[in-house]
Amino acid sequence: MKIKIKKLNLNAKIPQYAHKEDGGFDLYTTENVCLFKGEYRVIPTGIAMNIPDGYVGLIWDKSGLATKKGLKVLGGVDDAGYTGEVFVGMINLGHEDHHFSAGEKVAQMIIQKREVAEFEEVDELDEFTRGNKKQGSSGK
Repeated sequence: MKIKIKKLNLNAKIPQYAHKEDGGFDLYTTENVCLFKGEYRVIPTGIAMNIPDGYVGLIWDKSGLATKKGLKVLGGVDDAGYTGEVFVGMINLGHEDHHFSAGEKVAQMIIQKREVAEFEEVDELDEFTRGNKKQGSSGK
């Protein structure tokens, strides 16, 4: 699969996979950004892309940033029809401010096949063991 990338900023880096086995490719910031603890920011990548029809780009955490620093990506669905700049919404849930330098990895994107659901309104739903128990009802 080929994905066309357009640089919107001279400092932008083309996404790449760190390892050939990786499921997600890295996204990089074009700016020096300080994300203060508890702060939410939208971080620019300086790129736009053509995701092929029938696919979607899902923006996810870099596991090291999430587990070591408490940095969490929020949102993160780029549809095939979207050709604007890719941004990363991120919140710092950690205990310290975090500084990104321009060109540093901030998140990763996974390209996934999109299924189209067909919705049907019904009076009753099929019965299952769990039934209508609340989320989290399966215990610890």
